[in-house]
Amino acid sequence: MIGRPAPRDDTATHWDARTSSLRKDTSAWSSAGTRNTDPQGRHECRSCGRERTRARASITARLRAQLLEYFPALERAFNYSTSKAALVLLTGYQTPAALRRIGRSRLSTWLANRKVRNAQAVEFTALEAAQAQHTVIPGERTAAAMVRTLAAAVMALDEEIARTDALIEARFREHAHAAAITSMPGMGSLLGAEFIACTGGNLDAIGSSGRLAGIAGLAPVPKDSGRISGNMRQPHRYHRRLLRVFYLSAQVAARCCPTSRAFYERKRSEGKSHKQAILALARRRLDVLWALIRDQRTFTVEPPQRGLAAA
Repeated sequence: MIGRPAPRDDTATHWDARTSSLRKDTSAWSSAGTRNTDPQGRHECRSCGRERTRARASITARLRAQLLEYFPALERAFNYSTSKAALVLLTGYQTPAALRRIGRSRLSTWLANRKVRNAQAVEFTALEAAQAQHTVIPGERTAAAMVRTLAAAVMALDEEIARTDALIEARFREHAHAAAITSMPGMGSLLGAEFIACTGGNLDAIGSSGRLAGIAGLAPVPKDSGRISGNMRQPHRYHRRLLRVFYLSAQVAARCCPTSRAFYERKRSEGKSHKQAILALARRRLDVLWALIRDQRTFTVEPPQRGLAAA
């Protein structure tokens, strides 16, 4: 018996076409990145600051683990990931007995001399933790010396990260698109530098805002099966750091920019979740940023007139 030919699956054909298009877009982005004319600046943006940040997080975790072994009250008292005052405190005093011995007035003066903000609040919190523990743990002196060394290492890394951020910002300000990028609400120098590093600084190779959205994972692709069509999902292959740039900037803009806030609230009123509304806002802002770079102008709340945009 001769079987009849299988019916043509238009859905599968459409899917293959979209998958091929996505692969071409990814290849276009890769070639644009390799043709970057500033590889050294790109290395600064993507490597130096990231490695130092990871090293800081690792050393901070070791510091907290060491402090938890012999002084748990002080470990709970501060957030050592964000509090510079707590790190300054640990470079001088690491044990309950040392904190009780120096007293409130002298500790407050010691902190103030090192330009610690809210020195009195830090002094009160530290001495309160010291009064809660009078037991001396075996090996406390060795552990305290390790905590002092780790606290100094974290502070040194903070200074290196600040210097690296300043270098990245200075290098980014020299780029031709810096003014247009930073004029967008929520796009600072560091996110702008990351955008330049991810795209290679040359949007002509990408071709359109739609292709850039596909590379960033902000353009949904079909998830069709058989007779079911119209389902959309986020692509599996996309540039995650580029998505991070637009997502973080959209989160900031949703709080500080009235136009972005209104768009976000409208999406929430339509039943979208917070994440869906932020992604929709990020997609809209991508189009706006593309237009700003294409027209070589800065962001304004009111849309420009056609004659002025063409000029």
